[in-house]
Amino acid sequence: MQANELTTYTRKDLIISSPDPAVVLKLATLAIAAAPAISASGIPAIGEYWPGEGGVNGGLFPGGDKPYYLIVPTGSDAEATHEWGGYSEELGGAKSPWDGQANTAYLASGNREHDHPAAQFCAAFERDGHKDFYLMARREASFLEITVPDVFAQAYHWTSTQRSADLAYFMDFEDGWLLSVGKDGERLARPVRRKFI
Repeated sequence: MQANELTTYTRKDLIISSPDPAVVLKLATLAIAAAPAISASGIPAIGEYWPGEGGVNGGLFPGGDKPYYLIVPTGSDAEATHEWGGYSEELGGAKSPWDGQANTAYLASGNREHDHPAAQFCAAFERDGHKDFYLMARREASFLEITVPDVFAQAYHWTSTQRSADLAYFMDFEDGWLLSVGKDGERLARPVRRKFI
């Protein structure tokens, strides 16, 4: 691509232009919570089932080092009520606001003093041959509350992000609030996975 060539996304009065197509894709996805107009890529619209990936397209999440699509499974087997677990246990490996995959790996490893049922449920989930599901981090949950709130039961869902020894974050998919509550309470857990493009 020449330095002066731009990729442009237009929708109604929204115009996003950049020499980097990945930037346009990310900004368009975040700004309007809908699939960008790049249909030739084979990427389904936000909220649509992504064949072979284990769920619906939850949108392009900015991530840490590299953006990735969040895949959200649907169906009654993809949500279950559990405790977060580990009440009164300070867990340094479960504090990331962004990295639910790392938080879940830490919580579900079995090397903790207490069980962490919500994270263990998500880590054990399988769909379409994929076994890399995890409990979303708090910023991933906030993102999904914007992009695909209707995919979730209109209720409280755990995140994998601990707030303190006694509290963990949860997302209210009915009203859009991110809050914290005692880890010994029961909330819904919903696995997600990443797809890098």
